[in-house]
Amino acid sequence: MQRRLLCLAIACAFGASANATFAADDAASPDPAPAQDANASPATHGKAVTELESINVTARRRSENIEKVPVAVSAFSEEDLKDLQATNLDGLQGAVPGLNIVQGRGSSSSANVFIRGIGQPDALQTFDPGVGLYVDDVYYSRIQGALMSLFDVDHVEVLRGPQGTLYGKNSTGGAIKVVTKDPSPVTTGSAELTFGNYGRAEGRFYLAGGFNDMWSASIAGAITGNDGYVKDVVTGNRYNDDDTKALRAKLQFKPNENFKATLALDYTHQDTALTLGEPTAPLVQTDFVKGAVILLPQQAGEYDFHTRTSFSPDKGQQLTHKGVSLSMDWKLSDAWTLKSISAYRWLTSDSYIDIDASQFQLGDVLVDFNQKQASQELQLQYDNGSNLQAVYGLYWLHETVPSHQEAYADDLFALNGAPIGFLRTIDDDQATTSTAAFAHVNWEFAPTWTLSGGLRWTHDSKDYDRSTSIFWTPQIPPGLVNGTLPFSGSQSWSAWTPSISLQKQFSDQVMGYVSANRGYKAGGFNGRANSAAEAAHAVFDPETVWTYEAGIKMRSADSRLQANVAAFHSDYKNFQARVSEVLNPGSPTPTFAFPVLNAAKLKMDGIEFEGAALFGKGTQLSAQIAYLDARYAEFNDPRVQLNPALASLHDHVPFSPKLTARIALTQTFNFGSGAALSIGGDVSYRDDTWLSVDNRPGLMQPSYALVGLFGVFDSADGHWQFRAGVRNLTDKVYKTDGQEFSSVGNIQTAYFGWPRNYYVSARYSF
Repeated sequence: MQRRLLCLAIACAFGASANATFAADDAASPDPAPAQDANASPATHGKAVTELESINVTARRRSENIEKVPVAVSAFSEEDLKDLQATNLDGLQGAVPGLNIVQGRGSSSSANVFIRGIGQPDALQTFDPGVGLYVDDVYYSRIQGALMSLFDVDHVEVLRGPQGTLYGKNSTGGAIKVVTKDPSPVTTGSAELTFGNYGRAEGRFYLAGGFNDMWSASIAGAITGNDGYVKDVVTGNRYNDDDTKALRAKLQFKPNENFKATLALDYTHQDTALTLGEPTAPLVQTDFVKGAVILLPQQAGEYDFHTRTSFSPDKGQQLTHKGVSLSMDWKLSDAWTLKSISAYRWLTSDSYIDIDASQFQLGDVLVDFNQKQASQELQLQYDNGSNLQAVYGLYWLHETVPSHQEAYADDLFALNGAPIGFLRTIDDDQATTSTAAFAHVNWEFAPTWTLSGGLRWTHDSKDYDRSTSIFWTPQIPPGLVNGTLPFSGSQSWSAWTPSISLQKQFSDQVMGYVSANRGYKAGGFNGRANSAAEAAHAVFDPETVWTYEAGIKMRSADSRLQANVAAFHSDYKNFQARVSEVLNPGSPTPTFAFPVLNAAKLKMDGIEFEGAALFGKGTQLSAQIAYLDARYAEFNDPRVQLNPALASLHDHVPFSPKLTARIALTQTFNFGSGAALSIGGDVSYRDDTWLSVDNRPGLMQPSYALVGLFGVFDSADGHWQFRAGVRNLTDKVYKTDGQEFSSVGNIQTAYFGWPRNYYVSARYSF
């Protein structure tokens, strides 16, 4: 019923006005203003709006009208993000067709991102992300620390489909670009305070200005916190909280119109309690005499955000993320521009994760790592001012990730009822070097016809060293031993990834395109190889995907109606699937095996729509809808060959709901004094979603809808803005992610989104 009502509302809203508006004479109309995403709301609530506002994007490494770009891309300005009530990156959930972005499993700082069914949910450092994240064109190579606070953002772009011929690091699913504000030569700034339930208290500030005609600078900061929405009813301790401090500073040097250099420094520190979920299957202890013993039965009823943990209150999650970058632009001539992007980043984390989410010690871990990343990108851009543009680039990245991990499982084993302590320690170190050369050319070979082509060569090499040790106390179980397993390996991969598109500008208001793009993600080493047999087969191969796409982008002559439609087909090969081993046949002892298989070939077909309509001077309707048919063409799993009853483990592709949709309405009332009041709301819908590669019934979220409301008052002088909002108005209980380690105590843990929460904020700008 929810699905039918939402589809009907979208169809009625856009169908009623589409024919009349697009039938308007566009031959004499000017080029439309640079277009915005379908979600975008008026950039300034306090002004009367007569046409849809717009955002230029840099999806092709130069500023372009979004409706002239033959790429499926969505863009959000600072005000758009506020109307989405998106304070962190996962606030984009529901606002972009085909995007799944949630807080990563068991971590307060990780982002689990999928686009069109392609991503990488595992935070282990031996996996590369499936969706690339860039901040001011600097690639972030870990999903830890990616759940960033959006406190000084100019705009965010989300590119759907494989990326490589224009971006520093190749990715199979897509890319998210966060563009922060550049320093202004004119003194400007703002300060904002926010308070809400669950102890939410936040402060943000921004200040920018020029020292003289050549130098300008900016500084922005945010302190965000809440008490958490999960509670231990026995101890009263609260979890799933936030305590983050972030700072970004920029210094810009622009001696003339031909040269600009921007030095940026950023720092984020997060110190939170545990991130806890709920066990969705019975937790099991292995007794070497009694066999399987149920420690915790399957939980009945709806999750009530109450939980237990075996960790003491001082065991939480700490993360420090910092970096420095230097971006330089030289205009060499009227046609040629050289750009350099140099960056160095540090990421340290000391985090405890209660994987089984219970008072028992079955899958409790410490993850302590120290990542360092250096990158350099050079771009040579050409524009003849007419029909030919090109980008030539070189890219280099070097990353080291040493880590120490501990796994605690004192409740996992017993001997005739007497517990047997278990500790596994892991020390590993991975060094990655990625080099690439790429080129992309746009050629308008005939009026209104443009051909674009690109090619990228990538070479990735990884060196991996690992040592894992096992300690049993007070006694060693029968047939098992204490011991240490060393492992070392080196591997490299290369790939060519082309792209091509043909676009036709049918009129000033309508553009269509077809494209084909190949994506690639490097292989790696199984960072959970716990036996000699696993270590002997620890290497997994790269993933590749071909995506074929056709799209049309439209805007009415009066800029009051805008719509984008994209249809695509993807062939995805060598999917890197981390699975959980079954029990040894005839033995009660779990294998502790978590193989990474290049198991699958997938097919994805989809169609995506996003649009916006402006009625009168203050009513805006926007909508997104995406249909995705993701399925396995094959899944080669040795466990299924051993036990055919397990074949249903791979009936569904994870994080690939068939239908996602959102509809939003904003009404602005402008007063004679110049002040304005805006009231808005949205409903987002997500179809059945499986949360793990191994399809477990408890790790599936049935279809659901979320409702949000907000109100904004802008003062007549433009200095003050007051906001209030509520998210998850109906207090829906829904799962966002899953942790599946069935071979260890039958662990199948689900994580949940925020219950109903509300806030008020005040911002002063000058």
